[in-house]
Amino acid sequence: MNPKINILILNWNGSKYLIDLIRSINKNTYSNYKITVIDNNSDDDSLDKINEEKVDIISHKYNYKYAKGYNKAIFELKNDDSEFLLLLNNDTICDKNILNSFLHALNQYGDNCIMGAKILYVNDKNKIWYAGGKFGLLNLFVSHNGIRKKDNSRFDNDCITDYITGCCLFISKKNFLKLNGFNEKFNMYGEDVDLSIRAQNLGMDCYYISNAKLWHYVSASYGGNFSLTKFFLKINSLLKLIFKYPKRIILGIR
Repeated sequence: MNPKINILILNWNGSKYLIDLIRSINKNTYSNYKITVIDNNSDDDSLDKINEEKVDIISHKYNYKYAKGYNKAIFELKNDDSEFLLLLNNDTICDKNILNSFLHALNQYGDNCIMGAKILYVNDKNKIWYAGGKFGLLNLFVSHNGIRKKDNSRFDNDCITDYITGCCLFISKKNFLKLNGFNEKFNMYGEDVDLSIRAQNLGMDCYYISNAKLWHYVSASYGGNFSLTKFFLKINSLLKLIFKYPKRIILGIR
């Protein structure tokens, strides 16, 4: 199995992080991929820093945020010959085996699914940020498995999970287009949960893939993990999710 993967990185003012992510991708043990940077009208020097890297660049005229930023770019790539898409936050660092780990999972589970990785903190490389996701009132409606816990054997098994975080999301291009991309009513946060639920409603499972790993600076674009901007954006998106999927989000049932 040797499918082409288009690695899509949505960027807005990611000068501090973007070049390190691209260089980590280029250390991968799998070679049939391309990198596309989708720039949301950055006003820093992030694109200047990568001008010698072998990447495609799509430059938006505006900051379309997450959902529309990805949608606008991917819908314009319909004639691209890549079979799979890997969406990555610009403030991440990839393990060299991440692509092969996803491809191994494809052999096991097929491609009618969405997959996500084990995501750890850059500044504490053995601490979990995401190891699958869960819904329900007892899980604060939407939460990450293992968040802020030390990585251990508990998190070393693949499993079906409630949702895949948009920080690292692996999907076939045909399924992304079938889902009509992200719901742009979710301006920032929640669009990944919405995509996961809509995928499940069409018979696609969401898989946490434990051997696919990367490290995340966490909310770099919005001032860190405890920024007020991030808090209010997440609350707004959570209310939209609860209104749209009350049984899934409140009770945790399909």
